Amino acid sequence: MAERVLVVDDEESIRTLVEYNLRQAGYDVLVAEDGQTALSIVSQRGVDLLVLDLMLPGLNGLELCKRLRQEQSQIPIIMLTARGEEIDRVLGLEMGADDYVTKPFSPRELVARVRAVLRRKVDEMAPATGDAAFVVGDVRLDPERYELTVRGEVIELTPREFELLHYLLKNLDRVVSRDQLLDRVWGYEYAGDTRLVDVHISHLRDKIEDDPRAPRYIKTVRGVGYKFVKGE
Repeated sequence: MAERVLVVDDEESIRTLVEYNLRQAGYDVLVAEDGQTALSIVSQRGVDLLVLDLMLPGLNGLELCKRLRQEQSQIPIIMLTARGEEIDRVLGLEMGADDYVTKPFSPRELVARVRAVLRRKVDEMAPATGDAAFVVGDVRLDPERYELTVRGEVIELTPREFELLHYLLKNLDRVVSRDQLLDRVWGYEYAGDTRLVDVHISHLRDKIEDDPRAPRYIKTVRGVGYKFVKGE
């Protein structure tokens, strides 16, 4: 069965362009022109990915993204943002979006992003390959059970946060650059800026650190990237 993509945009020309190109690529495509309709489609029919414009009438894209994540929905979301609107991109990522494409965009690029995000979703759902659990101080990440506990409490992570933390732990005490994280975690040559990594690192710190402003585990190596350390 073809994977189902929901395209949410209030501009008919954008919806038509995206729908056509995704159908040509073999996807089952649904469309919505506002956030409330999109929310109903997600709850009633189910989708594998959202292509979501932020500027929508009524329930806007940011609020829709926030509501889906609050409901523990892990549906991948690719945002459509206006050129130069960095604040929209950052807010969208903070709300839990997986990726963004800036308008005007190449349909081929958008299809490639959709394909890459869905491929990662399949990889994340695949059976574990026997990786042992990582235990560092109060943090325990179990790839086989797809579970994070901190001080014995189960912590909810998005798939992208889990993958990012997993990669940092596999490189314990080693510095990994932002570009390396983009390549290994996001899985393709990313055309955007490294703010994507910084936002997700901030989310991880909020979830595992006693004081995210003075992190014990996830350290910033200025001008290079990040490393997960054994704690102080």
